[in-house]
Amino acid sequence: MNDELTLISGTANPELSQRIATYLSIALCEVDIGRFSDMEIRVRISENIRGKDVFIIQPTLAPADNLLELLIMIDACNRASADRITAVIPYYGYARQDRKDQPRVPISAKLVANLIQVAGAHRVLALDLHAAQIQGFFDIQVDNLFAAPILLEYINKKNFKNLTVVSPDVGGIKMGRAFAKRLGANLAIVDKRRTTADASELMNIIGEIAGGDIIILDDIISTAGTISQAAVALADAGAGRIIAAATHPVLSGGAIERLEKSPIEEVVVTNSIPVEKHDGTLKVTVLDVSPLLGEAIRRIHTGESVSSLFI
Repeated sequence: MNDELTLISGTANPELSQRIATYLSIALCEVDIGRFSDMEIRVRISENIRGKDVFIIQPTLAPADNLLELLIMIDACNRASADRITAVIPYYGYARQDRKDQPRVPISAKLVANLIQVAGAHRVLALDLHAAQIQGFFDIQVDNLFAAPILLEYINKKNFKNLTVVSPDVGGIKMGRAFAKRLGANLAIVDKRRTTADASELMNIIGEIAGGDIIILDDIISTAGTISQAAVALADAGAGRIIAAATHPVLSGGAIERLEKSPIEEVVVTNSIPVEKHDGTLKVTVLDVSPLLGEAIRRIHTGESVSSLFI
């Protein structure tokens, strides 16, 4: 790597940023991120980045300060005369409102895209966007990587019997079908009806699952209500081992407790956002996505193709 590449880390997931820097064999740029006395975010880039190719690593998970911190860092780099600024967003927050499906609701995913562009980002590197159409909300280049190869590598090491990949909702069919194809597994779908923003009513299971092992696959585990309900229904229908796999471990609103009480024996996620330790018996396996993000950063910087990383 040459000295024109600069990595800047926000405070949302510094461990992932350091892992990416280690993969690229460079040091993170020194940046002073603090607070004024009224708790407003204060940012100062401590090194000269004039003419540099800057990559800012910051997932935009809650609280909203993480998103605001990203915007302020982008603005700081612009005013420091960086040549190009790429926002590396391992978890794109505010993505679940990606369309106007009810009266008087926002499209927050589009709003966030506008904010990132207005702040001055020239490019976005994301991981498993909640909806593919979010790429179209930007007027700048967006690379949406998939954690599937990392999850698949881990799952392939398991000794599963008559494996079935289960999509917890209709929206995840495409992702589930791709997983099932690469694993040589069957595909099933949980038909559900969402009653509130964070709760759903299980309807029925489409597909044959009796006697086989199950992987419940999703992009985000938030409250874990859907996955927990699906696991209970699958177990009642005669499923064997049940594990859950997802890219983003939001795990909010009592998610760990729900997963503990469910028939799920293991939850496999990535370190796109930090995973807090818990005292229960549930096994949570965290896979490292820094080589994937690091390789994408390297290729973007050197002008190489990143197409092979989308498989």
